[in-house]
Amino acid sequence: MQELRDKYLTAVAETSDEGALEEIRLAALGKKGEISLKMRELGKMSPEERQSTGKALNLLKDEIDAALRAKKAALADAALDARLREEWLDVTLPGRPRRAGTIHPVSQVMDEVTAIFADMGFAVAEGPQIEDDWHNFDALNIAPEHPARQEHDTFFMHRAEDDPRPPHVLRTHTSPVQIRAMLDQGAPIRVIAPGRVYRMDMDQTHTPMFHQIEGMAIGRDISMANLKWVLEEFFSAYFGIKVKTRFRASHFPFTEPSAEVDIQCSWVDGQLRIGEGDGWMEVLGSGMMHPKVLQSGGIDPSEWQGFAFGMGIDRIAMLKYGIPDLRAFFESDLRWLKHYGFNPLELPTVFGGLNR
Repeated sequence: MQELRDKYLTAVAETSDEGALEEIRLAALGKKGEISLKMRELGKMSPEERQSTGKALNLLKDEIDAALRAKKAALADAALDARLREEWLDVTLPGRPRRAGTIHPVSQVMDEVTAIFADMGFAVAEGPQIEDDWHNFDALNIAPEHPARQEHDTFFMHRAEDDPRPPHVLRTHTSPVQIRAMLDQGAPIRVIAPGRVYRMDMDQTHTPMFHQIEGMAIGRDISMANLKWVLEEFFSAYFGIKVKTRFRASHFPFTEPSAEVDIQCSWVDGQLRIGEGDGWMEVLGSGMMHPKVLQSGGIDPSEWQGFAFGMGIDRIAMLKYGIPDLRAFFESDLRWLKHYGFNPLELPTVFGGLNR
């Protein structure tokens, strides 16, 4: 056994090729390998010899196997080092100015919002942009006669009159993602759902396609007080200053009670200033989740409760970065993108600063 040990450990140490290493493994530990053949001879021995020899063979087998694994890892590391040396590139070289791209304000704000809510324990949920009628309306307690379910407000997908499938729409909000998240994960849950949404609207402050983020938190003792704290923390982190909020009673089919949320602001010399003054600006809708919505998500409203909110990403981008016309977001004007764009290498983080 000592001869076998010296033979194979020396062969392993001297090899510099993975193919040769595999041949050594087969010669030693394969079905017809020397050590495997020795193991077969144990049946011819006395019980005492079998016990001592078997133990020694197992120790030898483990030692050679460990040496093979270590050598294989070392060869892989050496190959990777050689490849990295060959493919070396100085990533600190400056980019070519004419080819340097920028991050679109909508993408930047999505990253900023995601970073802030992630810091508060919210995960990101995603869903399809083409939704069925149930997820987009029924599950959210939106009645059949609600104006949002009419063709003058919603983009309905074409289908034949005899098509048995339910109607499909371009989602009018990201709330269906919340329904899907509840059905998939149950309670408790904390998620945000950013993404594109579609409505029949077009003017200086509205477009038929825009971006929205909705959030929800469900637990056993969640209240409007938690909602207010979350939103005030979000706006303070987003705008970089302490921002007060004001809740006004409102009505939404999917929340009860419901509230419009305003943030403190003022107008000075024609400029909007957030977080100061006596004025207020409406920025989002919110409220406690309606029991029927919780039931649609497979959650028992007698045991769980939660809040939900939704806001337009394009709108809060305009407020923060002084963008006057929403339509400019979608015109692909290179001069506009260079002016409002962001450095792609500076990812927003709460601790490092959302934008620099």
